[in-house]
Amino acid sequence: MKRTWTIIGVADVAQSFKWYQSLFGQAATGPAHEYFGQILDADGTVLLCLHQWGAHDHPTLTSPEHAQPGNGLLLFFRVDDFDEALLRARGLVAGLAEEPNVNPATGTREFALRDLDGYYVMVSEYNFNEKL
Repeated sequence: MKRTWTIIGVADVAQSFKWYQSLFGQAATGPAHEYFGQILDADGTVLLCLHQWGAHDHPTLTSPEHAQPGNGLLLFFRVDDFDEALLRARGLVAGLAEEPNVNPATGTREFALRDLDGYYVMVSEYNFNEKL
């Protein structure tokens, strides 16, 4: 496997699309459909897919009432502009779920916040010299 496409259920694809683009410092564009959109990196890599709750017959995306959104899921993103991402994140939420700290396992800085649908989003500094 070379790539995964993480798909999360959201209440409003367009709003969530704008929120994630803002977090990642991307130019504002719209999703391809009102029920589905892909957040892409500059090279076209899919970072995250947003799917409207109940838009299709996907058994795990029928409704947020059937399960707690984000239960068992941690969205983890590596960024090469950590300080700027932190500033953008602070502009998107009233407070971070986890203030910036250094992860002792990786030695990289990270912080966490909740998105519009309650998903836990961890943003970690990408260190080019890091060995995992």
